[in-house]
Amino acid sequence: MRDAENWKETKYVLRGGQLLSSENPAEVSVGSRLIANLVATRYFDALGLHASGRLLDLGCGKVPLYGTYRSRVNEVTCVDWGNSLHDTPHLDKEADLTKPIDLPDQSFDTIVLSDVLEHIPAPLNLCREIFRLLAPNGKLIMNVPFYYPLHEIPHDFYRYTEFALRHFMADSGMQILCLEPIGGAVEILFDITSKNIMRLPLGGIPAARSVQAVAWWFTRTRLGEKLAKKTSSQFPLGYFMVAQRPS
Repeated sequence: MRDAENWKETKYVLRGGQLLSSENPAEVSVGSRLIANLVATRYFDALGLHASGRLLDLGCGKVPLYGTYRSRVNEVTCVDWGNSLHDTPHLDKEADLTKPIDLPDQSFDTIVLSDVLEHIPAPLNLCREIFRLLAPNGKLIMNVPFYYPLHEIPHDFYRYTEFALRHFMADSGMQILCLEPIGGAVEILFDITSKNIMRLPLGGIPAARSVQAVAWWFTRTRLGEKLAKKTSSQFPLGYFMVAQRPS
């Protein structure tokens, strides 16, 4: 990874032994902290279990997960496209992710694809490219939103069900190790409420911050976890997946 010595935490930060959303509104808007927290906890666990060897951070942006995986891998390569709306100071290679990527076959043991696939107009092509780049037994670790507003317009093309993700993996030759919804109906309601409240001209940001704080607390209670489990199959806020190229 280029300029690794100057890497700083951006979207995600380590606090109290957990990976959580940044509280800096320049990195994560107040209305998005709940989903950022939910996604962060899954990456923290999955990278601890699955990251190894040569890692490709695909659609890397500011490389927000580097602090989590850097001690678990031997080599990091950061790739992103030129029209990214994020700063990419650690970019090793600029590539159009809608086309074949100029990297050798089977050259990575781990590929991270964080909040990227919804921005790809031909997602199956990218999944096949990921299969080509993964070494045998190599793993893809990724997430996508589902009930989530348009973002990075006009480069926001799709929302995927779990059945679409299963189809992409089967068609490209990968085996799913883990595919789970992120959140449920309660998380969606909190997310939509806070994102709209923060638009109010007076008191919107503090109100949204309060909604997000209540949401993060409630979703970790026994009742909150029960409601998420009961509703997430039909009303997922997003999906998290780990897949593997067979040996």
